[in-house]
Order: sequence, then structure tokens, then C-alpha cells
Amino acid sequence: MKRLSRLSVIALGALLSTAAVPALVVSGVATQAQAATLSGGFDVGPGGFQGNFNPLAATAGFTWLSVYYEPLITYDEKLQKVVGALASSYEVSSDQMTYTFKLADAKWHDGKPFTAKDTKFTMTLAMDAKTGSVLAARLKGISSVETPDDHTVVIKLSAPSSSFLDTMTKVMMLPEHALSSIPVDQLAKNTWWSTAPIGTGPFKFTKYVSDQYVELAANTDYRGGKPALERVINRYFANPAAAIAALRSGEIQFTYVDSNDVPTFKDNKDFKVIEGNSFVVNYLGFNHDSPLWKDVRVRQAVMYAINRDAIIQSLYGGAAKPANCAYVAEQLIPPDIDSYAYDPEKAKKLLTDAGWDQINGGKPITLLTYYTTPLATNVLAAVQAMLAQVGINIVPRAVDAPTYNSIVLNATPDIAQFQLVYAGLQNGPDAGSINVGLNEKQIPPAGPNVARVRMPDLTKALDTALAEPDSTKRDAAYQDVCKVMNTNLPWATLWVANRYGIVSTKVKDFVWTPAPGGGPYQANPQKWSIAE
Repeated sequence: MKRLSRLSVIALGALLSTAAVPALVVSGVATQAQAATLSGGFDVGPGGFQGNFNPLAATAGFTWLSVYYEPLITYDEKLQKVVGALASSYEVSSDQMTYTFKLADAKWHDGKPFTAKDTKFTMTLAMDAKTGSVLAARLKGISSVETPDDHTVVIKLSAPSSSFLDTMTKVMMLPEHALSSIPVDQLAKNTWWSTAPIGTGPFKFTKYVSDQYVELAANTDYRGGKPALERVINRYFANPAAAIAALRSGEIQFTYVDSNDVPTFKDNKDFKVIEGNSFVVNYLGFNHDSPLWKDVRVRQAVMYAINRDAIIQSLYGGAAKPANCAYVAEQLIPPDIDSYAYDPEKAKKLLTDAGWDQINGGKPITLLTYYTTPLATNVLAAVQAMLAQVGINIVPRAVDAPTYNSIVLNATPDIAQFQLVYAGLQNGPDAGSINVGLNEKQIPPAGPNVARVRMPDLTKALDTALAEPDSTKRDAAYQDVCKVMNTNLPWATLWVANRYGIVSTKVKDFVWTPAPGGGPYQANPQKWSIAE
């Protein structure tokens, strides 16, 4: 058994990234910390999910949610190791089928004890799609959840899964005593989430003003010690520009920014720039239920038509890497991978050979995205122009995350609304996280395979990699996944970009990591403080 303190770490296994993710820790002690309030645009950008207080439905925004909810385990701030949160220790059986968690002594925000029963209750909710859980598909491999005593939880799988620990970092614990009376099929839309949610974290929910802000107050009984701050406020902004303006004026002390905003802060002594790998691959997802994309030559043409290097240099300022499958980590990329170098003439020939004039010709194709930042708008404008040059007419449509999810996750979708999507999905720190977007068994409503990819070779390759217990063999298996993706092109993979945050230098002991989906990771919010 590996014993964990709140700050100790446990190795996840083979690290699937080639470089550590920088996290910012600004050390120091604020002189007026006890009376301070830290405000931030925590839900600005792709890591956000404004107005979402239900962790079962969260596809992003885990950084903010984990300030008041907590999972059993989480990542460290460099996204390299799994560490304890509500679990003080855990062990994994040699066959990777049984996970035993020893729970820390913790209390809910209303003073009631957190126990193994709460964990079992939470897992039951998370495994049930009727609750609106976006994790249900990832947890289908669970065969049982047992509670031998109040501080022990044993989870057994029906088959080994190398990504199970990664999934568990996203399962925020919920209170049985507060939620058990709500019918499962009514849980997702219940007002409890936005009026009286309780967790076990260092801050507790106090106020939500619709579309303006949510306020948390210090949990003075937190097991990790009394927080240095009195309040943490998450401000909502219509766009990153508004958040940046609020940051410069001192209304907030932190926000996510796009790479093209960074140069204006580089030499400003009032702010610190946080930079790191997003571990999110951006892609054009072909809706495989649409007849437009049935011929692989059409999908190849899309890849050859886009000058990814030019976009990376001109729009991302070089802060991205081309992706020729779901991964960019060196050990996961086969040496003979096709790089799909920019070649519009080749794209035109492929479209001609495929009979594009008969398939679609110049008819407009809706490209749906939830990326609404100025950078994303410029990127899609460039992609639109490049595709137009070879005879593919796309029309971008940007919507908010809830609208996007309601369209693409619909069990009976309107294909015309998203014949193509521009989206992002995790390719790390655990390589298995990409499975949910590509495995045939994850097609909605079962899971988030929004492109409706049905490729038996790809599903087999993913299943093989997930079931491989040996880390070296698993890397080789993910290379096979990469080969199948690169050849069959379920997506037009584009790039993995760096992400950036800006924090005021007045903020001390603050940790924010450009993590996929906005976390979660060990940020220790109870230590954050601010000098006035």
C-alpha cells in the first residue's frame, strides 16, 4: 500500500507526455490575506463551462469545480503523477482489475462526515446516463463498488483499463444525504446545483448571480487548514477581451488568454504569464453519418488543403505543434507517419478522383464549434479560405458549450447542423483519454464520439491499448492507434497548442496549470492569497 499525505504523490505509470507542464507557483505571504478576495475569469476560454455547477455534466472547467468539490484522486500540478485528494491512499491489484481507496477524514460543507457510502453513491450516479453524467460511458467497465467500512472503497472492473485512474480524477464526490431524495432522471436539471451545492473542498458555495459571478467563502474547517483567503469569486465574461480588460483594471486577478494576447503582458511587471502544453488535440471532425465524408480521398483532401504550419506560425505565434493523429508525444508517434504536408494541388486531384462535384460540389457545409475566442474565429477563417481554394465551401458556426453539446450529443441528431466540427479532445496526460472520442462503442448517447466514427480497426486498436498493463507495450499499442488514425482519418487532426494564463503579481502561492478540460489537478486553493 502506498501511503499518501495530501501533498504526496503516486506514480501513474509510464508518463505519456514528453515534457513537464509548467505550473506557476508564486511564493510569498500576503499581508492582508485574511480579509482578501481573489477574483478571476476561471471560466473564460476552452477550459470553461459558464454556469455549470454539476460535476456530473462537466466536460470542462474542472479547475474551478475542484475548488469546492473534490475527487478521490487528482493529478499533481505538472500533470505527471496521480496524487491523493479525498483518498489518503490507494492500491491497484496486479491484474489492474481491483482498486482499493482508503478515505481521508473529511467533512461536507454542512458539517456531516464524508464516508465510503458517499463514494458509492457518487459512483452510482456517475455510472448512470439518466443523471446526465458525461462520465457514464467511461465507467461502464465497473463491475462493482464495495464499501467494507466507512473509510474503504473497493472498485472492481470487468476488464483492465489503463485509463481508469485518469477517469477517476474527474469524478467529483457528491453528498448522499443531500441528493438521495432527488429522482435520478430529475437530477441534472435540479436547482440544488446552483442554489445550495456542497462539497468537501477548501471553499464553499455562497452565492450565484446568473451570468455575472459565483462566490465561494472559506471553509474554515477544511482538513488541509483554514484557507488564507476569505472569498474566491469566479466572474463570467462574454469573451476573453472583456476578461483581459477587467484584469488590467484590477477587477480580477487572473484569467485565461489566447496566445496572441501574451505579448502585451510579457514585459509588464504587474503580471505573470503562465504557459504550458494543453494536451488537447484540435481537429476537424467529419460526421461519419454524413455521405459527404464516406470516401477517404475526400478526408485526405481536407488534410492536404490546410496549411497548418502557416496557421501555427501566423496565428498561434509558433505556440503549437502539428498533429498527424491524436497524439504528439514522441513515444506514441510511429516514425513513418504521413505528415500530410500542405499540397492544395494534391487535394484538388483527390477531390476530382472522388467525384466531389457529384458528392457536394460548392454547396455550403456547416462547421460547428464551441470555440468562440477571437483566435478561434481567425483560425477558422483561415481554414475556410484554404478549403475554398480546393473547392470545399464551409460555413463556421460558433455556439456556446451547452448548445454545442445539445446538438452533437443528441441520440437522433440533425446531421445538417454539424456535418463538420472544430473541436478539441485530450491526448494526455493519459493517452487513453482520447478513446471516448473515437471508439465506436462511445457513439452518443453511449458516449462523446460526436463524429460517429465507426472504424472497426480503430476500435480494436483502442481497446487493445486500454487493456495493456505493461507501459512499454502500451506505448507501442498507441502507436498502432496513431497509424490507423493517420491512414483512415476519422478526424482531420490539426495541432496541439500551448495554453496561457495571466495572473496579477499581487497573488501569492497561486497554482494554475494549462490542463486539458481545465483540470483537475492539485492547485491547493487553501494556500492562495493576495496582497492589497
